[in-house]
Amino acid sequence: MNLESPKVTVQKSSQEIFDYLSKVENFEQLMPENIDKFEAGKESFLFALKGMPEIELKLQDIEAPKKIVLGSANDKFPFSLTADIEENANASSNVQLLFDGKFNPMVAMMVKKPLQKFIDTLVENIGQQ
Repeated sequence: MNLESPKVTVQKSSQEIFDYLSKVENFEQLMPENIDKFEAGKESFLFALKGMPEIELKLQDIEAPKKIVLGSANDKFPFSLTADIEENANASSNVQLLFDGKFNPMVAMMVKKPLQKFIDTLVENIGQQ
C-alpha cells in the first residue's frame, strides 16, 4: 500500500529541514493533537495515538539533504515512511511524505484513511516549522 502526502513548501533550506527531521525527537512536535504517548531514543521513536496501538519507527536510511527513511520496528507490520526534501531556488524547500506498507488487503482497507490523515497532518506540521 502506497500513500503520498501533498507537497508543502517550507521557508527553510533543504539542509535545515533535513537536520530537523533527522533528529527523531523533533517528530513529537509534528504529531497530531490526539497523541497519547511519545518516547524518543537515539535513532528511533515510539508513539501512540488515542485508540491506536503503539508504533515504533527507527531511522533506516538517510541521504543528506534530500531524503530520510523511517521504518517500522515491528516485523508484523512492515512499512516505511520517507521524507523527500527538494530545495527551491528562493531559500525554501518542498517536503513530501511517502508511506509504503506491506499489509494484507483487509488490514490495508482498515488503516488507509487513518494513515493518510496521519501523514497529511505530519507534513502540514512540517510546513509550519
